[in-house]
Amino acid sequence: MTTNWEDKKDTFDVVDVRNLTGNFLPMILRKAQQVKLHDGICVVQTFEPKPLYSALKDLGFEHVTEKVSEREYRSFFYRAEILEATYESGADMPFKPTAILNYKAIDDLFAGMIVNFWDLIWETENPAIDLKTKLLLSMSNAIGASRFRQATRELIKAYSLGVTIKELDELFTLFVWNQGVGHFSSEIGPSTAFGAYRLIKRREQEGLAKKEIINEVMEKFGDRNPDVNPLYKKRAMRRGQQES
Repeated sequence: MTTNWEDKKDTFDVVDVRNLTGNFLPMILRKAQQVKLHDGICVVQTFEPKPLYSALKDLGFEHVTEKVSEREYRSFFYRAEILEATYESGADMPFKPTAILNYKAIDDLFAGMIVNFWDLIWETENPAIDLKTKLLLSMSNAIGASRFRQATRELIKAYSLGVTIKELDELFTLFVWNQGVGHFSSEIGPSTAFGAYRLIKRREQEGLAKKEIINEVMEKFGDRNPDVNPLYKKRAMRRGQQES
């Protein structure tokens, strides 16, 4: 059984990202925000683009996906209503799962397996653990393993979804307790994760609005920061070779 809009899905603008290796998710979200009511877009990918489903749903889109072959999926997104992208809804949450593109560089089918695993962890319906708590747990695991790139991303996402500075205060106190003063001083203190936390706390004390705080944090600790971006950067590597 098809819905009325599926009869016109072949008229949707097509966004083919099969050969793109950079972070194209922000581009797709910008295009989606420009789609008019009762119109749509078609995203073509080598694996089922599940991370897009919830983000575009929060913008008012319905979707159907067709598997054309083992390495071609066509996801049709139809705008049934106009919803505003917000951090709280998740549609505008910082840091999409761009690291999945690293697995695509290895093999398209492998990337599809990773997407399914990601979907199981982060997109489960009616989860027993709410998303904010999951992000704090993931951040804590990352800190424990000295994966500060991941910890920074999880911290900022959790803050955008409503985690308070008081909760982060207690969490960093626990890191001192569990990791030890020496490890905290030499490893956690100088990390991007601690830097993002300090910036958030300082700006809150100065009375800055939350959206402004997130924008500033993303400017300094977003994907432009090589210590936070999970994607391989040829240009940065060449610069590092020239400096060495």
